[in-house]
This record gives sequence, C-alpha cells and structure tokens, in this order.
Amino acid sequence: MSSPLRHFLGLKNFEEKAVREILSLAARYKAERESISWRPLAGQTWALIFTKSSTRTRVSFEVGIRELGGNALFLNGNDLQLGRGEPIKDTARVLGRMVHGAIIRTFAQSDVETFAEFSRIPTVNALTDDEHPCQILADILTIEEKLGPIAGRKVVFIGDCACNVARSWVYAAEILKFNLVLAGPEGYLSPVTNSYVTQTHDVKEAARDADVLYTDVWVSMGMEAEKAQRLATFQGYQINHDLLALAKKHVLVLHCLPAYRDQEISEKLLEERAQDIFDQAENRLHAQKGIMHWLSEPPVE
Repeated sequence: MSSPLRHFLGLKNFEEKAVREILSLAARYKAERESISWRPLAGQTWALIFTKSSTRTRVSFEVGIRELGGNALFLNGNDLQLGRGEPIKDTARVLGRMVHGAIIRTFAQSDVETFAEFSRIPTVNALTDDEHPCQILADILTIEEKLGPIAGRKVVFIGDCACNVARSWVYAAEILKFNLVLAGPEGYLSPVTNSYVTQTHDVKEAARDADVLYTDVWVSMGMEAEKAQRLATFQGYQINHDLLALAKKHVLVLHCLPAYRDQEISEKLLEERAQDIFDQAENRLHAQKGIMHWLSEPPVE
C-alpha cells in the first residue's frame, strides 16, 4: 500500500504543527546552507509550471530544488498543451507519470487542486489568485528571526486587502494566533476573516502599536486595466514615516516585492528598511526548501 501524499496547496485549513515543522526545517536550511548534507530530492525531477511570470518565485524554487539534490524542469504556459485547451486533469495525469513533484504558479486555485488530485505527486501552490502561501511562510520566518514568536503580535497589512497575499495572512493568523489588522479602502477589504482579524478603512488607527507593517502592490498582475482607478483609490494607503511614528519602536517593515516606490511604500522608507525587506525576499528560498523537504516525508498512516 502506498504512503499518503502531502501537498502544499494553501494555508486554509493547514495545521500549526505542519507550519512549525516547515519553519524549523527552513531555519536549519538557512543556518547551515553551506554545510548541510540533506538531499531529500536526490534523483528526482520537479516541474515548475508557471502561467504567471515571476522573478523571486522561479529563482528561489529552481535554486532550492537543486540544493535539495533534485533537477528543476521549467514549463511556462506556451510549453504545455494547457495553452491549447488540454484539461488540467489530463496534463496532471501525464506529468504525474514522469516527474516527482510539481510547483504551480497560475490564476485559478481550482487548477492547483485539480492537478494535485489527478497527478498523484506532491504539489505546491506557488501563487494563485486566491492564495500566496509560500510567501507568507517566508514572511513569518523573517518576523520570528527579527522579533521572536509571532503569537500575540500585531501584524498590519495595508493596501489591497482582498488580494491573495492578504487572504493567506488571514489564514495564517488563525493558525499561529496573532492579531492581524487589514487596512484598505472601501471595496478592498478581505472576503474571508476569522476571530484573529480586524478590518478597517482607518490606516492610522490600524498602524497604531503595530509590530509589523506590511504592504503589497496596488495593481496586481492581471489588473493592469484597472491601474488608473486603483492608483486613485489607494491614495492614503501608503506605508511611510507618518505611519511608522504610530507603530511600536521596534516595528518591522516588510514588502513581498516587487515594490513600486512612492505608491504603496515611500522610496525613503523602503531604502531605510531594505535590509529587512531583502532578508524577507531571501527567505523565500529557505522557506520553500522547508516546504519541499516536508512534502518529501509522507505522514504515517
């Protein structure tokens, strides 16, 4: 009888024990990057299936797979029959017989879930319109490196609170029991929430006594037609020194990148906090190595 498969499809309904196992692995991989001998993907080929372009996600996964002993096979939408109408379940059935794992960056969450169901190989959500769970684990790794345990902290997300990053933060707050405040304009609050989440249009009140100030782009990929309207709507929802003055003295400023200076974050503040923000970007590599290692160790039935 084959062992049950693990997937990493999102943080919704994910367990704290699993998050902690992944973060522990990530911290070990980071601390011992030059010397660690673990090669859990030795002899394996993992496919990166990207219908959305990327810098950090592609590079961090390709490097991570190789450092875990595996081979990375990059496939964009034009490389696959998916772009010509083949159902995702058929692509999954084919690739599942040829590769050992899949990392998918695409639009629909249902595509990732269908692929995992039909491929019968470990599958990672590297971003969908619903969630960006790899990013949030890298963010939590960063926060705990710099501030200690996240439980009980106040994390403030400012901007488009209906986006995939904010939604994954909502799920993470319930898993790890920290206080999440989402501050955005009318029409841009999160459609999902829980008892650890507060939503508001008042950005100054949100920033008060924050441990972490966090933002993302105002115009996400695929929303370029809304750019002018969004730039007007989000005025006043920028992380800058005025908000910094309301937060705790040790406040950590984070941005998941790419950053559009003097839109969602001021140029001056981004450069002042560049060390933390680019540590956060580096932590994508370590967190994702933790995820892939965790996937390579199926749970005991």
